[in-house]
Amino acid sequence: MRHRRIGFTVACATALALAVTLLAACGSGGGGSAPVAVAVPTPTTVAGADINLLFMGNSHTSVNNLTGMVAAMLRADMPTKTVATVEAPGWMFLEERLADAATLNLLKSRQWSFVILQAQKYSSSGQFSYSTAEAEELIRLSRIQSALPVLFPEWSRKDIAETQRILDLHVSIVQKQPACIAPIPQAWDLALARHPQLVLHDRDGNHSAPAGAFLAALIIYATVSNLSPMNLPALPLLSVDDDTQLKLRAIAAETVQTNSPRLWCPNDRAT
Repeated sequence: MRHRRIGFTVACATALALAVTLLAACGSGGGGSAPVAVAVPTPTTVAGADINLLFMGNSHTSVNNLTGMVAAMLRADMPTKTVATVEAPGWMFLEERLADAATLNLLKSRQWSFVILQAQKYSSSGQFSYSTAEAEELIRLSRIQSALPVLFPEWSRKDIAETQRILDLHVSIVQKQPACIAPIPQAWDLALARHPQLVLHDRDGNHSAPAGAFLAALIIYATVSNLSPMNLPALPLLSVDDDTQLKLRAIAAETVQTNSPRLWCPNDRAT
């Protein structure tokens, strides 16, 4: 039996976390074979920020500083507001988050503007089922903290048609506990169909390359702001050039028009 996204041992997770730290210090470029830092402002402390985002996920949330990209987009579009992003400790599936005291303490420690939930466990073969009760409870707890919960479904693995299965699973969650669903898998599919030369996947065919993280960040930005990514300027990223950013902004804008992130949370506020 094999389920998706478990391919990291503790040792591997530690090594990749160290790689992210080192890259943040010295920068990197190239073909997307390792996490790459982006040039973003020093994070505002959560207590003093106007918009606070809490991310719960695993390596797919952490690599290539996706959370920093989201913050940079919000700051660019709303320069009069301060933005802070925080990652819950460790890399975990959502079913593990609900049993993690540090995560729950962080969630309950303050009022968050948005809680972004990634890493719902599912079967890569489609032959097994995993509980969604934990994700549903995290959505409920997020709303208790006055936060808008956003589900972050992962992109399909390279050359594997699994977008619909991923989406169906996340829809089954929000049918029980209302939350927004960021249409990230659809955006990746559209980008690869329109621009097959783009490198969105890391060499492992599973994680994101910098451009893939940027596209996912655009969709999360659009989901929480309820604004078109086409409104954004080019951002000073070390790893995604301006032309690629423009292509991906257009893809993201078309995706959220066709696949509304607010379909399952129509009455919730934006930033």
